[in-house]
Amino acid sequence: MRLLVPIAMIFLFIGCGKKDSPKSPEQASLVFPERNSECTTGQSLSETTSRVEFLWQPSDHTESYELRVTNLNTGTTQTAFVETPSASVTIAKGVPYSWVVVSKNSGSPNTAISEEWRFYNAGSQTNYAPFPAEIVEPQMAANVFKDINNEVTLSWAGADVDNDISSYEVYFSTETPPETLIASPAAGDMEVKVSVSSNGIYYWQVVTKDEAGNSSDSGIFDFKVF
Repeated sequence: MRLLVPIAMIFLFIGCGKKDSPKSPEQASLVFPERNSECTTGQSLSETTSRVEFLWQPSDHTESYELRVTNLNTGTTQTAFVETPSASVTIAKGVPYSWVVVSKNSGSPNTAISEEWRFYNAGSQTNYAPFPAEIVEPQMAANVFKDINNEVTLSWAGADVDNDISSYEVYFSTETPPETLIASPAAGDMEVKVSVSSNGIYYWQVVTKDEAGNSSDSGIFDFKVF
């Protein structure tokens, strides 16, 4: 009988052991508005605004979502907090937007961020400016290594609802804003090589142009060379 007490205590200790940590939420898959599209299904509220419903697939281990919708012209972000995989937001007509969804779980300190999709909210115009170029690399404030030729590759992605991008203008300099036009690649070319020096800080931006004479600006990015 003396052995029963220690054995019982062992089982009690095991039973009261630490529970498994909650699983981290997983990334949501975006559905609508579709990537690089014109959203024409919004409910018109006025001449300048409409209400758009955003949809995404439910993500595992998720209790709630945070929708972030950013006006690409102003940089202003609207947020919506929901427990279901959809939310309606009032946004301006004829304006480019980006959107992401953050998956959350109150039992976990971790969150998961979806891909970023861009779209135009339909307006009265029949031709839209290109989406601002998405910088691929170097990213903002990145630390990069030059290659054997003392060069770094600048790359980006371009998109246009009308599919009529004609060219890009790449500005690059050691000063901001960069005002030196170093390349004007055609629509299908989305990278250029630039000469750099060690320990230098460089600034660059990409202007996207379309056949209708519209243009958009990526904003200014910087990086440091080792």
